[in-house]
Amino acid sequence: MPITTTIENRIAEIVFDVPPVNAFDSETWNSLPAIIAEAGRNPQVNVVLIRAEGRGFCGGVDIKEMQAHPERITLLNRGNYLTFKGVRDCEVPVVVAVHSFVIGGGIGICGASDTIIAADDAYFSLPEVDRGAMGGASHLSRMLPLHKVRSAFFTGGKIPAEEAYRLGAVEKVVPRDTLIEEARAFCAVIASKSRKALVIAKEALNGLEPRDVDRGYRWEQGFTLEMYMHEDSQRARDAFVETGKAAKF
Repeated sequence: MPITTTIENRIAEIVFDVPPVNAFDSETWNSLPAIIAEAGRNPQVNVVLIRAEGRGFCGGVDIKEMQAHPERITLLNRGNYLTFKGVRDCEVPVVVAVHSFVIGGGIGICGASDTIIAADDAYFSLPEVDRGAMGGASHLSRMLPLHKVRSAFFTGGKIPAEEAYRLGAVEKVVPRDTLIEEARAFCAVIASKSRKALVIAKEALNGLEPRDVDRGYRWEQGFTLEMYMHEDSQRARDAFVETGKAAKF
């Protein structure tokens, strides 16, 4: 199975394993909300840990699917929106352990989560402009300051884990080979608490936030659809699939 869930010691561990780069198609994105919700509502779970196997944490959406089936954009948008909302609305805290690339939809998962543990080789990137799309800035803005978000979005550049840690987005940066161990140890501290207290605390903390990240992301998705209707969008996807590089305009 590309996505598995195991429960041990009050920790529900959701693992992505979708070769080659954990880039999910619309069907996979739409399957995630139920997986996350089921883990969070389990009375034997006090914390959810999301991590990945393979080359990197998440390569975002499957660009090849969108190149071949641009009409699926609304289905994909819905899967993205409900996944990120599902992470934030999960009854218990959600910890994300990332390694190597955290791209596009991977940013949405991290930005919707409660805590991020990063391997020292991890980096965060929103190459949407180069892929003929929009979206993700709402969740990156939950992690980083405004001007850093805009710089990253306009350039499609990479934000190394150490820089994300310096700016307060990441709880800790650890060696790649100890990432799972460190993440589980962090989750074990949360798992030792009262589930009822954690559920109440999560709801309270969500309610304290100055802006609605889910509503902000829905706003962005309107512009994603607008961009997809422009010829530059298809040109960008074609260039990426054919050459692996951004199109020149």
